[in-house]
Amino acid sequence: MANWYFLSIMALILMGTQRFLYKVSAERNCATAWTTFSFMATVTLISVIFLMVVREPVLDHKMLWITALWNSAAFVLGTVTHIEALKHIPSGIAYPVIRLNVVLVILFSIFYFDDRLSLYQVVGMVMAIAVIVLLTREAEQEKGAHGDVKKGLMLVFLSLVFGAMASISSKFAALYANKLGFMALSYFMGTLFALGLTQKMKTSEGSKHLKEAMVIGILMGFINFAGFYAFLSALASGPLSLVITVTGMHFAVAVLLSAVVYKEKVTFMRALAVVLTMVSVFFLRA
Repeated sequence: MANWYFLSIMALILMGTQRFLYKVSAERNCATAWTTFSFMATVTLISVIFLMVVREPVLDHKMLWITALWNSAAFVLGTVTHIEALKHIPSGIAYPVIRLNVVLVILFSIFYFDDRLSLYQVVGMVMAIAVIVLLTREAEQEKGAHGDVKKGLMLVFLSLVFGAMASISSKFAALYANKLGFMALSYFMGTLFALGLTQKMKTSEGSKHLKEAMVIGILMGFINFAGFYAFLSALASGPLSLVITVTGMHFAVAVLLSAVVYKEKVTFMRALAVVLTMVSVFFLRA
C-alpha cells in the first residue's frame, strides 16, 4: 500500500479529533478568536522548534511566502467561520457540508492540472449537491432549537470555500516549499490574523471563558501539528485528488465524537446525509 495512503489515514484521524475540539470550544462558549490565536501560536512554536532541529532546506523562498500567506489567511477565516457556525447549527449538519470543499478542490484540479472528470466524480458531485440540499432543509426544520440558522448556514458555506483555498495552497507548498518552514510561517501569519480578530470579536460572554479558550487552542495546536504535517507529507508523495478524498472524511470522526460526548440526536436525514457525503467523497477520487 502506498505511503501517502497511510499518511492520509493518520491525518484523517488527527484532523477529525481537532475538528471535534471546535465543537468543544463552541459548546463551552469560548472566545473564538482567542481559541484560534492560541491554536495558531502553538503550531507556530512547535514548527519553529522542529525546523531548527531538522534544518530542512528551503527550495523556493518566493513560493514559501506566497503559499504561507495564502494558506494562513484562508485557514484562519475557515477556522473562525467554522467555530462560529457551530454556535448556530448542529455539528451533524455543519461538519459534512464544510467537508464538501473537496468538490471545489477537485474542480480546481480539473481546470488547473487539466485532470479528466470521470463518471465516478460526476456521480460524487451530484451526491454532494444532494447532501447540501438535505442538510439545509434539516437545519431549517430546527430553527427553534438552535441559534440563527441562516447565519449558521452562511458561515458554513464561507468555511467551505476558505477550507478549499487552504487545501489547494497546501498542495503547492508540499511540492515547492519547505514543509516545516511553510507551517511555521503560515501559522505565524495566522497567529497575527487571529490576534487582530481578538480585537474585533470582543464579547463579555466570551471573555469569561478566556482560560478555557486558550487551553483548548493549545491542545488543538499539538494535534494539528501532527495531523497537518502528515497531510503535507501525503500531498508531497500522492495525488491531490486522492489525498484530499481520504482526509476529507475526517468530519465523520468529529460527528461521531459530538454524538457520543454531547448526545446530539442523529435523525434519519442527517445519518443519510453523512453516509452520502462519505460515499460522494469516495467517488470523487481520481
